[in-house]
Amino acid sequence: MRCPHRPACNGRYRRGPPWPRIGRSKGAARYDWGTMSGSAQTPFGSLVALWRYPVKSMMGEELNAAEVTTHGLLGDRAYALVDASDGKVASAKNPRKWPALFDCRAALADVPTKGMTVPPVRITLPDGTIVSSEQPDVDRVLSTALKRPVTLESAEQAEGFAARATMAEAYWPDMEGLEHRDTVTEFGLPAGTFFDAAFVHLLTTATLDRLRSLYPQGRFEARRFRPNMVIETANDVGFLENAWIGRTIAVGEKVRLSVTGPCSRCVMTTLAQGDLPRDAGILRTATQHNQANVGVYASVVQGGVVRRGDSVSLE
Repeated sequence: MRCPHRPACNGRYRRGPPWPRIGRSKGAARYDWGTMSGSAQTPFGSLVALWRYPVKSMMGEELNAAEVTTHGLLGDRAYALVDASDGKVASAKNPRKWPALFDCRAALADVPTKGMTVPPVRITLPDGTIVSSEQPDVDRVLSTALKRPVTLESAEQAEGFAARATMAEAYWPDMEGLEHRDTVTEFGLPAGTFFDAAFVHLLTTATLDRLRSLYPQGRFEARRFRPNMVIETANDVGFLENAWIGRTIAVGEKVRLSVTGPCSRCVMTTLAQGDLPRDAGILRTATQHNQANVGVYASVVQGGVVRRGDSVSLE
């Protein structure tokens, strides 16, 4: 199918998953977490950063505390832009089509409350203008800034269209080790949500340190990878999240997360954002040394409130 949006794609436009099909990395660290039991093991780390991204593919907000529900951090990916011309959800995974998304920052106007309507969102545009979802002309302002006709939708609206196949696009750079190369693929989002794959994304400082050692020229900072939770661990073995797959993580007193699989990375990690420069070496390093995986995805077994400084354990 020829790409209807970018002649530069030269017709290389296919349907496919937004991540490569991968398995466990041969070089992945293995760590003995002890015998599983019904109670938490001794804490192995602590929660040092907590992030929410109110609008899909825009910069988010760092938090001191957040309520975790079955759909992840309350207010995370609560909104998204939808292309008025084709109905696809705007994603920075296709920077050729959406080059300015990462130059926008979103923050909720109030603390979200479980069971209540999500608060309005305030979006800071690349020129510093702040637009609110409550403004009657919000779609016009956003369309002008992004140079494409868009509408701002909430996940609550998406739930009303649960039967509709919500689609987005991803551009894959021409890089050895990726399943798709110099290609735009189309992928579906979980029904009624604006998430790509899972509701929670975990990343350790040990993995960031390992990536820095492999590619010292690169600036491996957590914000490049857009995690919800950054965990500082006593063990410095890189890619140790790989050993968590299939296990349950306890964060603080109540929250329990089931680690479901690796988080495969895409072109978004290479894009400039804030003072971080564009750098294809970020993705290339992850591809060469951990099959393009950085961090892991998780589902929520038990919700509750998490705070920075909470202990993290494996069950």
